[in-house]
Amino acid sequence: MKLTGTQSIGIKAPIVKEGDDLASIVTNSVLEAAESSGFEIEDGDVIGVTEAVVARTQGNYATVEQLAKDVRSKFPGGVAAVLFPILSRNRFAIMLKGIAMGLDKVYLILSYPSDEVGNQIITWEQIDEAGINPYKDVLTEEEFRKAFGEDTKHLWTGVDYIEYYKSLGDNIEVIFANHSRAALQFTNHVLTADIHTRHRTKKTLKAAGAETVYGLDDLLSAPVDGSGCNPDFGILGANKATEDRIKLFPKDCNVFVNDVQKQMKERTGKQVEVLVYGDGAFKDPVAGIWELADPVVSPGYTKGLEGTPNELKLKYLADNEFKDLEGDELQDALRESIKNKEDVAGKMVSQGTTPRRYVDLIGSLCDLTSGSGDKGTPIILVKNYFDNYATE
Repeated sequence: MKLTGTQSIGIKAPIVKEGDDLASIVTNSVLEAAESSGFEIEDGDVIGVTEAVVARTQGNYATVEQLAKDVRSKFPGGVAAVLFPILSRNRFAIMLKGIAMGLDKVYLILSYPSDEVGNQIITWEQIDEAGINPYKDVLTEEEFRKAFGEDTKHLWTGVDYIEYYKSLGDNIEVIFANHSRAALQFTNHVLTADIHTRHRTKKTLKAAGAETVYGLDDLLSAPVDGSGCNPDFGILGANKATEDRIKLFPKDCNVFVNDVQKQMKERTGKQVEVLVYGDGAFKDPVAGIWELADPVVSPGYTKGLEGTPNELKLKYLADNEFKDLEGDELQDALRESIKNKEDVAGKMVSQGTTPRRYVDLIGSLCDLTSGSGDKGTPIILVKNYFDNYATE
């Protein structure tokens, strides 16, 4: 029996720039790391590449002026409610700067006590003490401050996002609400800034009579004055590059991952799988923040990563069907069950397993391994991911 399971290895790579042949850089970096560290490339290995370096080599950037022009074209009247953005200096602030430049008046509607991914402005305890109904009450900033006080700094960053967001344009008025129809109290023109609930939000607004409804996924979905773009996600998944420049989520990722897979096959003879990964899909148990501020974990992956795990719960088998077995006899029975398993979805032998998509699981593993700071490993090699207790 093979005695090692999944391994996640960070691969250091050169700093890439626009126009670089990233597929070749990734291939070379993985093979050089394998030679240096003494491991082999095997069939079924998975190579993850962070979305940031893919977007950088694509040159997928836009200026806030280009974003502002696109906003103005979609809201020619110059007034819009910007609904349910996340609280982020790196993510949304740079977008709000461009949005405010493109409008004469912005009604910025923040959800409370926290944004979509768990960044808190206030706490649920404060809401209880104030007697506010967050599912119904729509508050002006003055009403919000009266109910909850002046101290609305983020617990972890120390930033007062209300003040910070207002500083990004002298035309921004902050409102607090948790139902999308609240926007229509101020204007019939709405830009939805939520990420994972955006389709429902758009549908709800249109049904309620909104005249204009766009989402962040509709902005820069095509080039504006030579800008980058993302036809699938617009400025969702974008983040700050400089004070006046935005790095967009990468596009055409399936072309890139298939190129890496092909090069690895030519160089090693092995069939590896490849994915581009962004934020992992996990939640911090202390801060309560859900990491996934990107629209998806993986915007591109090879076909071998489609699907979900089909796994048996070894603990269940050991405690139930094979409870009278011990030692080698128990191990042999478990391995035989794994070798002969069929589709176990919904059956008791699979209870407690994780039926999430491979790309979300592996992408989250890659994001945790590479981190978001100065580790310098934008490439991750995952080995033995598809092995199990019966693998020899």
